Amino acid sequence: MISARALHYVFKIGNRAKNAHFFREILGMQVLRHEEFTQGCDAACNGPYDNRWSKTMIGYGPESTHFVIELTYNYGVKEYTLGNDFGGITIKSSDVVDRATKSNYPMVKENDHFVLVSPDGYKFFVINEKQDSTQDPVKKATLNVTDLDRSVKYWHETLEMKQLAKSDNSAQLTYKENGFVLQLNKINGPLDRAKAYGRIAFAVPFDVQPKIDEVIKASNGTILTPLISLDTPGKATVRVIILADPDGHEICFVDEEGFTQLSEVDPESNGQLDKYIKKDPFQEQ
Repeated sequence: MISARALHYVFKIGNRAKNAHFFREILGMQVLRHEEFTQGCDAACNGPYDNRWSKTMIGYGPESTHFVIELTYNYGVKEYTLGNDFGGITIKSSDVVDRATKSNYPMVKENDHFVLVSPDGYKFFVINEKQDSTQDPVKKATLNVTDLDRSVKYWHETLEMKQLAKSDNSAQLTYKENGFVLQLNKINGPLDRAKAYGRIAFAVPFDVQPKIDEVIKASNGTILTPLISLDTPGKATVRVIILADPDGHEICFVDEEGFTQLSEVDPESNGQLDKYIKKDPFQEQ
């Protein structure tokens, strides 16, 4: 039985200063931790790059209780080509629209929500309603798929997510009742992950990871990175296994025990991000 907790979605970004403004001043998120690395990740956390890079975790509350965003920045890479794989992040908040309006940040009204686009082109759907302070404003992440039935079978039957709803064109799944929702939207034509492709992450108990490995192998699924331990300078080591769903969407299952230690909020991280933005030799501020 896979009992998992949704953690974050990874965005590759080309300009940290612009993104820091968008996520902090427009969306109203806070920097939770910031980490700098001198070389590429063994699990391709920063994509297919073997160079200096940084990771910034940002969200509305601690990673132990909130679904957050991981901003991955590769030094010297100023932009990434967007594909059609990522649908968007849905946020429920009565403050975002007000901040965007006051800052003259572009947004479009669509049906029951507003659409804001990050500096790198990632969409955020904002439901302009007050959010219960005890709940996470981030409600949903949407991924596009080419064969909805095939994708639902993978996420629901193989990865054991609970199916909440399904129509001809979309499905909603979760690991936790009244918690974060993964929505799959069917698109027509081929799916292109391009260069900006992301990754969704979940935490599971350490002893569950080998079982996931067995399940994926038994179903002839794709394992991009077999079980591997990853070090973060000065912080906890975590073990991960990276999968790919039928459309190639990357899925990381990290051990809950190690991740709980790694993801403690760092009160110095906001200042650290600003420091590295200021001294970045590759970008104009």
